[in-house]
Amino acid sequence: MAKSDSSKGNISLKAIALDTGGTMTDSFIIDEEGFFAVGKALTTGKEESIGILNAIADSLDEWDTTLEKTGSGVEALVYSGTAMLNRLLEREGNDNIGVIVNAGFEDLHRLGRALQCWMWLDYAGRLHAREHEHPVPLISRKRFKGVRGRINFWGDELVPLYEKDVEKAVEELLEMGVDSICVCLLCSYMNARHEMEVERIAKEKMKEKGKEIPIVLSYEHNPVRGETPRLNALLIEQYAAEPSREQLIGIAKRFEEKGIPAPLRILTTYGGTMSPYSKSLIPTMVSGPIGGMIGSKFIAEEYGIKNLVSSDVGGTSFDVGLTMERYVPTKWESSLGGFILNIPMIALDSIGAGTGMYVRYNDISGRLEFGPESAGYLIGVCNEQSGVETVTMTDCSLILGYLNPDYFLGGKVPLNKDKALKYIKEQLAEPFKTDPYVTARGALDLIEINMKNHLNGMIQGLGFRPENYTLASFGGGGPLHVAGYSRGLSFQDILIPEWAPAFSAYGCACADHSYRHEMSVDMLIDPAGNMSGFVASMISSTWRDLKEKITKEFEKEGRDPSEMDFRPSLKIQYFGMLKDLEVASPTIELTAEYSDELERFDSPELNAILRSYDNLFEKIFRRGTKSPELGYHITKAIGTGVVPVPKPKLPAHELSGENPNEEATKGTRDIFWDKKWHEASIWEMKLLNSGNMVKGPAVIEAPATTLVVPPGYLVKLDKHRIFHMEVV
Repeated sequence: MAKSDSSKGNISLKAIALDTGGTMTDSFIIDEEGFFAVGKALTTGKEESIGILNAIADSLDEWDTTLEKTGSGVEALVYSGTAMLNRLLEREGNDNIGVIVNAGFEDLHRLGRALQCWMWLDYAGRLHAREHEHPVPLISRKRFKGVRGRINFWGDELVPLYEKDVEKAVEELLEMGVDSICVCLLCSYMNARHEMEVERIAKEKMKEKGKEIPIVLSYEHNPVRGETPRLNALLIEQYAAEPSREQLIGIAKRFEEKGIPAPLRILTTYGGTMSPYSKSLIPTMVSGPIGGMIGSKFIAEEYGIKNLVSSDVGGTSFDVGLTMERYVPTKWESSLGGFILNIPMIALDSIGAGTGMYVRYNDISGRLEFGPESAGYLIGVCNEQSGVETVTMTDCSLILGYLNPDYFLGGKVPLNKDKALKYIKEQLAEPFKTDPYVTARGALDLIEINMKNHLNGMIQGLGFRPENYTLASFGGGGPLHVAGYSRGLSFQDILIPEWAPAFSAYGCACADHSYRHEMSVDMLIDPAGNMSGFVASMISSTWRDLKEKITKEFEKEGRDPSEMDFRPSLKIQYFGMLKDLEVASPTIELTAEYSDELERFDSPELNAILRSYDNLFEKIFRRGTKSPELGYHITKAIGTGVVPVPKPKLPAHELSGENPNEEATKGTRDIFWDKKWHEASIWEMKLLNSGNMVKGPAVIEAPATTLVVPPGYLVKLDKHRIFHMEVV
């Protein structure tokens, strides 16, 4: 798919953004004027660069040019993908890792925390204890070695480190032939002395043995509170992220061969981008869905939308995130592959509900079941080249008339409607003794209800109603299913970008080049403001340390640190509460001045930050829940170094009349909705003009997506090429 937004002559690309999913690879290219085009191709497994270049070629087709001709001026090259996550999920990482922990904590990775065995489940799964499950450990128990010594919560040494224990542990791990040694000791984020001593002893022992392997310390990697998630993050970095570095560097080199001057950057879980040569890659583990959240925030700012819920329907998952009062929250604890982590991540929740999900009849329960497996890029039984033998959601959509079998990916992948119908009859309809079309529509209804409940649950869980929000729908399957999963939810508006199938790649293009470092501080300020002067001094010192670390990251890439805009912030909560919010600081230096009136040191800048927290809390959770009388708990100090990059701009077309031109029509086709067939008008998406309105029943087709407009619905295409869906 490619959509040109201006008349093209000689083109010079300025930015390329990529999103490599399990099924499709999307490209999003931006020219020197800020106009963009999107492309799509099948993902090519372990040789991702092939699918990436195919997607870029697709985006350039309509401009009648090639990457070699247009890429010499590219200033930003951003990648998001699932390679690292898949390595973790499929347990194909490097498990030859040695681990040194405090004596008595050798089983910490195996035991985990209670939260770890259910937080990744959907709401229904959390209710039933039978579904709770401990993940299989990544590292064998025999590779965990305990050493005596203890630092307490405040950073004080309670028990000195037993050096003989360390020497023995290192010797045993070297004899096992481990590839690296991870060191994670209790409370090292408050005092790293013991971890540094372990590193020193290990290096001496390696020199003595004539061996040299990496020593990875948790205080350097992720100095935040939470022993289980901190250990998991350290292990996953070495197990899944580090082995993926070679592939990412390989993609970077392919672009160098194509003459692209910009270095490859990887989208992070917190919405920035980093180099594949960065010291730690774990923040890039879940980059694809994050792109959609960044793009949603960009759209919200352009449209002046305060509260927006983003929904991304892919081949395997349904991802939902909330933007509240234009504030995009980051969450502290998240789950990857069943393991709880404490890496900064834009807050979103996912469930297994995508277009490639398998649909089966359960002989025991007599019910339909979905997934958890997905056909992914194989699509379904309708793809005769796939070898798939189990019905998928795409097969159901095909026989109901929503999809054009001759226009999937612009006709590059022909779909067999008769074969899909045959398999749906045999596998689903006959066990129920029902009509196959009713069964297929019922299957879609069930999964769309699941999507709807997930969407509604996230909104109402914060004390709001859908009426307070605008819904943005994207992903290859978003336009196909949005009418179904939004049914009965009275959103202020429903937005469907024309470039919905490449929206996550669009979000990548909106992301700045940045590094974010966090450090737990756990500082308390009582309601009277006592200790605020001391806290201000300590936080400023922490910010300076974070800035120095980020500066070194940019220097390692060869970037001039003077280009960096350092943005300090704090995570704050009222004392005794469980959730914190992030508040920016206008300055890195918080002064501590003696106040004669208060008879103590006070910090005007810190007081202003606390008032900003009060105001943000009130906007999100309303005034009645504000509790400054409890005092404040500053949980983390955060530093983000940002180098701005070229951004896309929304196209702005002149509005034409509501009635589409005849050249946009593609005739009619019957679609099945609400238990009966309807004659639907068929339209070519790129031939519709801004200002056009299409009433349902209708299907609006594009090579990479399909927008279904059921009976009783209509869509309007605005000047920015974004559809607005309404119920009439």
